Amino acid sequence: MRKKVILACTECLSRNYSSYINRSNQSERLEVRKFCKKCGTHTLHRETK
Repeated sequence: MRKKVILACTECLSRNYSSYINRSNQSERLEVRKFCKKCGTHTLHRETK
């Protein structure tokens, strides 16, 4: 079953993106380098609770 998660910037903590993940395959939190509109650079975005 897929679950919707929200990705937040690690620098400024703004919640910019959302994505779907498969919980049965992935146990740890999702981490992706994405562009943050507030910071103006590519930063690491992590899955929030």
